[in-house]
Amino acid sequence: MKLMFIGADHEVTGSCHYLECGDTRLVVDYGMEQGINRYENAELPVDCGDLDYVLLTHAHIDHAGCIPLLYARGFRGEIVTTCATGDLCQIMLRDSAHIQEMEAEWKNRKARRAGNPEVTPLYTMEDAQGALSHLTTFDYGEIIKLNDDITIRFTDAGHLLGSASIEVWCHEGDVEKKIVFSGDIGNTNKPLTRDPDYIEEADYVVMECTYGDREHDAVMGHIDDLARIIQTTLDRGGNVVIPAFAVGRTQELLYFIKKIKEGHMIFGHEGFEVYVDSPLAVEATNIFKKNLLQCFDDETRELVRQGVNPIDFHGLKLSITSEDSKAINFTPNPKVIISASGMCDAGRIRHHLKHNLWYPESTIVFAGYQAEATLGRSLIDGAKTVKLFGETIDVRAHIEMIHGLSSHADVHGLLKWIGAFKKKPQMVFAVHGDDAVCDVFAERLTREMGLTASAPFSGSVFDLAEGQWVTQTEGIPVAKVTPARKRADSIFARLVAAGERLARVILHNEGGANKDLARFADQIHALCDKWDR
Repeated sequence: MKLMFIGADHEVTGSCHYLECGDTRLVVDYGMEQGINRYENAELPVDCGDLDYVLLTHAHIDHAGCIPLLYARGFRGEIVTTCATGDLCQIMLRDSAHIQEMEAEWKNRKARRAGNPEVTPLYTMEDAQGALSHLTTFDYGEIIKLNDDITIRFTDAGHLLGSASIEVWCHEGDVEKKIVFSGDIGNTNKPLTRDPDYIEEADYVVMECTYGDREHDAVMGHIDDLARIIQTTLDRGGNVVIPAFAVGRTQELLYFIKKIKEGHMIFGHEGFEVYVDSPLAVEATNIFKKNLLQCFDDETRELVRQGVNPIDFHGLKLSITSEDSKAINFTPNPKVIISASGMCDAGRIRHHLKHNLWYPESTIVFAGYQAEATLGRSLIDGAKTVKLFGETIDVRAHIEMIHGLSSHADVHGLLKWIGAFKKKPQMVFAVHGDDAVCDVFAERLTREMGLTASAPFSGSVFDLAEGQWVTQTEGIPVAKVTPARKRADSIFARLVAAGERLARVILHNEGGANKDLARFADQIHALCDKWDR
């Protein structure tokens, strides 16, 4: 009964934890790293094809974004999550695959012109669709017996539509242990989403600590701040450009702007237009509308019962096609543009920044966490110039940050969540935080809550049955490897995984009909003849 820490350990993105119990092997989340990557992540201790389950806390890319890569490397087990997370993954993983393919195509056009070797995408649309075919979804609160080794339950984490903490009961021989994976714990008193539900007991807790050293600003000021920014920018004749995560933050901003319009908080520009320029955000907004009664707070549900759509208003325009997107920057009237991605590292937002960063009348408003080494962080940190599409752009626009507008709990929310456990867990593992924050938060849990807490690095292994470390690693700084080398390693790993899957398929066919086995062998030999060089 072992827990291995793989990703988002002393880092904020790339969440992944490996759990082994009896004959069952699973991971909780398999996310993509975004921004700077400080430490090397340990490899999974088993072949991808040997995993039985992926338990998914929510649909954000840093928790779900590499599941198609897992499929490409041979995973064929079940992906188990909540119903709303399953709906969001249907669009988000396909969108991520599209971005992977488009970026590879763009890089290859440049490579061909320069006579350089081409690259392949991290994964393809086919991989995303293959992974999605293995989704199994359940409601909050439902006790789910996956097999004799593992029983789980999803509890609303209050972070995003469908987000969950996962309670996992592990049975191995006569030993039973309960481990809770917090997922991302939500902020309280947020529009649309409910506050997180609390869990009362566990032997072990794997807990995020993104804001483990910070407090959020009061929520009530956010609408006033946004109204002030919109008013002053429109008065100057500029555009308000908001990089926003397509799922969650965009819908929250729409709710705020609806309040601003209904409260007549903007003068002289009462009919100002708001463009949501992201096909993913448009699809996600439709999923939010579908789930308003099931997954949202009492105030939002009451609006829906009255026939009011809390994220729709006069002047809202949804941009779907690339032609729609291009036209936005050529309309003369000052406007609000909400576009993905939230950290400005991909997507249509980069085109809007190219058109507006150099324009002193415009304002770029950040409304969410910006990871290190992203374009968004550079702008917040005061960059005077940035590069977009190979062109150097002067930063003359106003840069604003709405602080505290986070879907993550701050330090007080985190302490409240862990404090709800009536019996102290044997160990709390602090993960999903910046390098120093993980240590600071673990120390605070020990000092203020009287808990036994640790901030493990990737590769550390804990024996849940014995209650002790098997291996404790130190952080291994990421080696200076070129992106091309990393990509080549990833492609070769996919080939190796395919070979390992072939070996498993061969073993599974032991005892089959001689005629079928002979044909299978001939097919393998023909493939080897083609590639043996």
